[in-house]
Parts: sequence; structure tokens; C-alpha cells
Amino acid sequence: MVKKMVAEIIKEILKIVPKEKISDAVFEGANIVLYTKDPEFLKDDSGVIRNAVGKVKKRIELRPDPSICMEPTRAEKEFAKLIPEEANLGYVHFDPQRSVVVIEAEKPGLVIGKQGETLREIRNQTHWVVQVQRKPPIRSQIIENIRSVLYENSDYRRKFLNKVGERVYNGWLRQKKEEWVRVTYLGAARQVGRSAILLQTPESRVLLDCGMDPSSIDGAYPMLEAPEFKIDELDAIIISHGHLDHVGFLPYLFKFGYKGPVYCTAPTRDIMALIQLDTVKIAVGDGRDPIYTSEEVREVVKHTIVLDYEEVTDVTPDVRLTFYNSGHMLGGAMVHLHIGNGLHNMLYTGDIKYVKTSLLSPAITNFPRLETLMVEGTYGSKDAVVPPIKEQEKHITDMITKTIERKGKVLIPTLGSGRGQEMLVLTQRLIAQKKIPNIPIYIHGMVWDITAIYTAYPEFLNPAIRNQIYHVENNPFLAENVTRVGSNKEKQQIVESDEPCLILATSGMLVGGASVEYLKSLCEQEKNTLIFSSYQAEGSLGRRIMMGERTISFPNGTNAPDVYHIKMEVSKFDISGHADRKELMSFISHCNPKPKKVIINHGERSRLIDLASSVHKSFRVETVVPQNLDAVRIR
Repeated sequence: MVKKMVAEIIKEILKIVPKEKISDAVFEGANIVLYTKDPEFLKDDSGVIRNAVGKVKKRIELRPDPSICMEPTRAEKEFAKLIPEEANLGYVHFDPQRSVVVIEAEKPGLVIGKQGETLREIRNQTHWVVQVQRKPPIRSQIIENIRSVLYENSDYRRKFLNKVGERVYNGWLRQKKEEWVRVTYLGAARQVGRSAILLQTPESRVLLDCGMDPSSIDGAYPMLEAPEFKIDELDAIIISHGHLDHVGFLPYLFKFGYKGPVYCTAPTRDIMALIQLDTVKIAVGDGRDPIYTSEEVREVVKHTIVLDYEEVTDVTPDVRLTFYNSGHMLGGAMVHLHIGNGLHNMLYTGDIKYVKTSLLSPAITNFPRLETLMVEGTYGSKDAVVPPIKEQEKHITDMITKTIERKGKVLIPTLGSGRGQEMLVLTQRLIAQKKIPNIPIYIHGMVWDITAIYTAYPEFLNPAIRNQIYHVENNPFLAENVTRVGSNKEKQQIVESDEPCLILATSGMLVGGASVEYLKSLCEQEKNTLIFSSYQAEGSLGRRIMMGERTISFPNGTNAPDVYHIKMEVSKFDISGHADRKELMSFISHCNPKPKKVIINHGERSRLIDLASSVHKSFRVETVVPQNLDAVRIR
């Protein structure tokens, strides 16, 4: 017997789909799931589900009722019979609340079978719905931990997802007197860091990103004291990508009672959980009380809803979300929002890159509709133009070669996600082209953990690197000269060795982590080289060294700090996951349709104003450069 339904949309569906065939009907976010105990109806519904989809224009999935699914131990034996041994199965996990089983395989195609015939046979024989995932070449502990959190809380997740769906389809909370849309900047306006933008309509409250600025003391966190922001009214949080300045403050909201959905891509979910846990670890290591704990990070994971690129979903009664590739980092997404019944369409780019890189395809520029563009301006000024890639490669080739010739070590502080993997792929290519010697490459900190995540989601990478990952012998992340550093003892052996090497370590701005410890050990030897590959925020140790500071100190718990003198060579390699001035102008010019308003954020004040002036003159559109706490009406 179907439970009592509160949403009109399910009532409409059950006018088309025979009620006697359906044991339960629930929401999974904006998706609708119908459960049946009838194996024959499951096998052949005679097109009624397709008819229902055509009627309500929503995604509907028919699943077996959990009561008719084969017992997991028996089902695994059946999988072994039906799936070829060459598929090399790995992780298999059952989610009995949802009648779903996740099967991980080295060759997913063999699990799926020709035209999906193996999957259909598994479903017919066992009644489980199979989700196939590629077995990553590098084991990722964080992915395994996230899966454990999700499956341990399977019953909670089912109820939570149903509640989200009820809010979307039957949850109008406020009396709608007029139509308007506005955004309030709680961070990242005329600054880089603490991205947090509150979108409001008469019905909805949606937060775009929730980051922090680790290089700042007074302005590290979003301005949640703004009168517009009320955590108990927040409907949803949408995360563009997994960098600290966009996700670092998110668990804090769960600490203070937020229990709603967090939308992002699957790689972003995994990367942001790792970064948030690392934030806790660094705070404890520095003797500080973390602003949140690992328990709040678990809460984030429990409430995450992952979407693929170009998958459309409703997040509130009047806001519809679609993610598009941003070209910035693995899983990085631009956020397209369709607001109201055709009332307004806006794009929040987050961070973007508008050229193909070693790992990613460029940002997308074609959208169904677009009236307002909110674009980053990190490198928006006229002088912020990245040199040609060949020029950059020659520079880093020369720097590495010189260092090796003098028997030194190259330290590259890097972002754990994106920049670290780009640097690894680049140096491996230089070695393959015999432009630099085949030296050891040591990876320390989150770079390795996030590299494992990169290998788990090759479908988010550009075709060239994706094909390399599919073939183990060509996988640049598994080269013989690449070694993970897992302990302080191993680190000490590296710095004390006479062997030249390259070290990739987090953090990229030298604000903590392994890169700072390597700096302390290597900085006073002239034979060594420090190469910056990341944006260096104002106030960070990296920015200070780049600007010429050569005497640095670190507190050690006593009145006299530890003092170091920078004698190693210091250089910068202009590889960036951000679009430079030329790319930003090109991106805006190629946006289709053309936006009518451009709001520029995420950058230093002078750079944003410079970019806004050029955009206004070149494209004859309204441009806005808001300050933090500004509320901008966009409709």
C-alpha cells in the first residue's frame, strides 16, 4: 500500500502508474523514485513510467522494493557468475534502503555489458539496481571513508532526500507579493578568499559557496552577521569547487544547526571533505582550537547531493540548478540558476579557466538562457596576462636544470588540488621529452590524496589525460620516479640526502602544512630553489617572500621565535587555474547568449575595477563591482 503522499506531483504520477503496482513513492532530492514488489512490472512496465515522465517533466526511476532484493551474500555470488573475471571487481557495497548496489571494477564496461545487457541480467536475477564505478589506480582513503559515512547513514539519507524533495515540490513557505532576485556578498567582493554569496528571491534563500581566507586574521570568515543571512531560513548551499576559499567554512554552518542540502559534483564532495579535515588537522597541529571538528565534516558529507555536469535539478520551488565545467580544477563547476518560471537566469562562474590545460577542458560558454553573469576577476587587470605556455615551460625547465646541476633540490609549494596535479603532469612530460633529467619527485601533504581522487574520476578530465589514466603503463601519476612521503622521518631523509630532487608539497601559499617544513630545512642553502606555482594572497608568507622578504620567523612556544634566512633561489612559474585578463575577456565575449549585466568578484579591488571598465566599454553592458555586504538587485 502506498504511503500517504503530500506532494501533488506524486498524486499526478499515480494517476498514470497503477497504484497497486507501487509499494512506495519517495523523493530523492528533486528526483522521484517508485518502488515495486512486482518483478514482472519491474522487468516491463509497458511504457507507463515513460508516459509519467512526459506528463510531469521530472526524472522518475522505478526500483525494486527492498523486500524482493536478493540477500547480499547470494547476490555477490550471482555477480561473480554474470560478470567476466577480467572486469577485476573491487569494492562492492549494498545500500539496502534504496535497493542499490555499488560495484567497482577496473573495467566497468565488462560489468555493464554490450548495450547494458549484463546490468539488465543482474537486475532480473537479483533485483538490485547496480551503479558501476571505475576502480581507481590509486587507492583513496577519503573516498572509502565518504562511502562508509553515506552507507552507515543510509536510512537517514533516504529520509533527508525525501524531505528535500518535499521542499522542492510542495514547500512554498512565503507569500509571493512581487518578483525579484538579489545577491548579497558575505565575502569575495573586492578580495580573494572567503567566497560566500547569498541569493534571495521572495521564496528562496540559497548560499553560493562558503569559504575562508587562511591568509587573513581579521577577515578570515564570511560575514554571516549580515542581517539578510539567517541560518534557519537557508534552503540550500551550492558549492562551485573544492578549494579552501570556497568550502573551508562550510562545516561551521552545520555546527550551528544547518541541516539542509549541499549541492556539488562528486569530485568536489570528496576533495572538500579532505580539505576540511586537513583544516582541522592543521589547527590542532598549530596548537589552536579548530573552528569545527571532523564530526561537522561528516555532517557535510551526509547532506551532500552530487550532480554531474549539465544535470538539471530543482533546489527550491523557484530555483533550478545546472552545473557546467569551469575548467578550473577536477569537478569544478560554474553554477547556472534558472529562477522563477522564466523570470531570470544567472551564471556564477566560481573560478574559471578558459584554455585547455594539461588536465582539463576549457570552461563552457553556451547556456540555455543567461541574463546576469557573476564572474571572477582574480587576474582581471590589464597587466595580469599569463606568458605563453612554451615560455613558461622553458622557464621552469631552466630553473630545474640549473638546480640539478648545482646538486640542489627544487621545492614547489602547491595547492593540493589542481595545481599539484598540473605540476606533476608537466614535469613528467618534460622528463619524457628529455628536457630535464629523470629525477625523483616527492609528493607530500594533500597532493597525493587528491591525486588519488583525480584518478577516481577520469571522466571529469580532458580526453588526453583520461586515456592515459585508463592505461596504467601511461598513467603519469603512477610513474616510477614519483614517491609519496608519508612521515616526518621520510621527509628528513629527503632533505638530508645529497640527491637532487623535486618536492611538491602543500600549502601553496606557505601558510602551513608540509611546504613550510621543507622551506625551513632548505631555505638557507643557496643550491636549492623555491618555485611558486600558485596565487599568493596578501598577507601570506608566500606573498611576503615573493615581494622580497628574506628573513622570516616562526613562533616556537618561547619568547624568541625561530629565525630563518632565505638564501635559496626564489622564482615564480606562471601556471594558474584562473583565467587571465585575455581569457576573461574572451570568455565573456563568447558567452551565448550575451549577458545583460556582469557582476565582477573574487579579486583585488584594482584588478576588478580595471576589468569592469574594460567589460563595460567592450560589450556595452552594465557592470558592477560590489563590496562585501553589498546587496545587488539583479531582477
